[in-house]
Amino acid sequence: MHESKTRKYPDFETPLEALQWCWSCFGERASIGTSLQGAGLVILHMAYNNGMPFPVFTIDTGVLFPETLELKKQMEEFLSIRIESLTPDIGLAEQGRLYGEELWLRDPDLCCHMRKVLPLQRKLETLDAWITGVRRDQSVERSKTGLVEAFQKTTSSSVREIFKVSPLADWSRARVDAYLLEHKIPTNALLEKGYRSIGCFPCTVPVTAGADEREGRWQGLGKTECGIHTFFKNTPGGENGASTDPVSRKTLHDEQQT
Repeated sequence: MHESKTRKYPDFETPLEALQWCWSCFGERASIGTSLQGAGLVILHMAYNNGMPFPVFTIDTGVLFPETLELKKQMEEFLSIRIESLTPDIGLAEQGRLYGEELWLRDPDLCCHMRKVLPLQRKLETLDAWITGVRRDQSVERSKTGLVEAFQKTTSSSVREIFKVSPLADWSRARVDAYLLEHKIPTNALLEKGYRSIGCFPCTVPVTAGADEREGRWQGLGKTECGIHTFFKNTPGGENGASTDPVSRKTLHDEQQT
C-alpha cells in the first residue's frame, strides 16, 4: 500500500450533496458500509429517499448483539432494501481451536482483524468508493476525518484508488439523533439500556450519561478502534494516506469518466 498522490477533493455544503456527487461519479461501484448505528442509518435514509440506491453492506462478525441483527431486518423492511452481510472466513469454533477461546480478551486486534478488517478488505476490492458514517466528534482518533479521502492500493499488476466518503463527518451526535427522530427511523433497542456505540457483544458495555460515545468499546483493553478505519495506514509493506488539497467535483467526475 502506498500513499495516494496529491490531489484535490470537493468541499460539500450538505451530506446530501456529498452523496449526490458520489452517486454521479461512481454509481453502484460505491457502497454504503454500515454498522447499523445512528449516522449510518441517516445516510441510508438520505440516499434511498433521494433516488440513490447504493448497494449496502454490514460486517457480521458472528458475535453481534441480537438487537443489532434485528435492526438489520427492520431497516431492510423500512427502506425496502437488502443489506449484504460480510462474514469472516473463519468461524468462531475454528478460531477458538487455532487461537484459543475468547481471543477478543487476549488479542482484540487480531480478533478484529480476522472478523472485521479482512472481510472489508475483500469487499473493497470490488468497489471504487466506500461510504461511511464516521463523524469527527466520535473520538480524538476520528477528529480529522475528511469528507472525501483517497487511498491507493498497489499490487504486483496494478494500482487502484479507493475513495472513502464520510458525508456526516461534521455532524454532531445530537444532530444525528434529531434526524432519526424526525424521520421515525428504527434504532437499536440497546440505546435504551445505556449503550452508545454498539459493536460485538463481548467487547461492548453500557456507559454513563455524558461519557464519550466510544467509551463503552474494548474497556480495559487499551483499544479504541477495530481497524476498519485505520488499516490503510497500518498495512504492512507500505503506507497509505489521504491528501487534503481541496478540488472541484467536476475534476473528479471527469477523471472517473476516462
